[in-house]
Amino acid sequence: MKAPLLSVALAALILATAAPSSAFAAQEQAETATRVDEVVVTARRAGAPMWTVRRDGEGVMILVGAIEEAPRGFEWRAQALEEAAARSDRILFPQRGRASPADVLRLMWRIRTIGWLPEGTTTADYLTPEDQARLEALMADEKTDQWRRYSLLMLAIDLFKDKAGEKDARPVGADDAVRRAARKARVPIRSVGVVRGADLVESLISAPPQTHRECLRAALSAAELGPEAVRLRAEAWRGLRVAEVLASPVDQAVDRCWPWGDPQIGPQLRTEWTDAIAQALTQPGLTMAVAPLRRLAEPGGVLDALEAQGFEVDGPEWRASSPAAHEGG
Repeated sequence: MKAPLLSVALAALILATAAPSSAFAAQEQAETATRVDEVVVTARRAGAPMWTVRRDGEGVMILVGAIEEAPRGFEWRAQALEEAAARSDRILFPQRGRASPADVLRLMWRIRTIGWLPEGTTTADYLTPEDQARLEALMADEKTDQWRRYSLLMLAIDLFKDKAGEKDARPVGADDAVRRAARKARVPIRSVGVVRGADLVESLISAPPQTHRECLRAALSAAELGPEAVRLRAEAWRGLRVAEVLASPVDQAVDRCWPWGDPQIGPQLRTEWTDAIAQALTQPGLTMAVAPLRRLAEPGGVLDALEAQGFEVDGPEWRASSPAAHEGG
């Protein structure tokens, strides 16, 4: 896979005679501010959850909260986001994996370790009686009971595909739309980090079965909701109902399953996003970042951290309303 695409080297050249006058500098700042505001307005027409982050004397950032999949035929206004991306100064994208042929071979060699539970065990050895009963009910129409020996991660993947509507889903494509527009407009783009294939494979091979227990529990909830699960999440995303997206069992499963749910890989991915956004906000002009919605809006996530640091965060409400708030209203 590709390495980060942005590598910038700046050479300082100070010419006193070429320094702009204060009047020209003020005009330039005003023009930049106007352009940024125009880009923000354009981006919001896309109908995807996004926030503008700014603080006096620092750069401006548009944070686009993305989800992965939606039902076939799901529509949103990608053109508006493409237009905004083309006028940004730089764009950040999610992490990329970097796998070697040796990593792929190792994964294939150890596929049984990843796909099956240890010899002599079944799902009942790792799940609570209540969760095992839920699983039994969902798998009641299976022709064989071979599924009892599947790893909890593979079971979760199967439940998503066969029961929760993922089989007929398609990528939403927010990051693809932005990437196309950026390349066409020659806007610098980079991923916020790179995850080594060796680390990804090792995390799958070495994780004990119980590591994936919470992943399967979330998948059970999504499967119990049925084929509507993916659609309901996508419609909440398009409707800017951020807390509803995060409450979706589909979204919770994405968070709890590999790689985000991995105890080693997950924290690394979160830290890379936080660090990349903090660094980008020190740069002049406008940065756009297409990030997983949950990483932005989860409790203690990027938006909460930015607001706590004194940044102005403008966009849809991302926190779930508390019962106390309803009672007080």
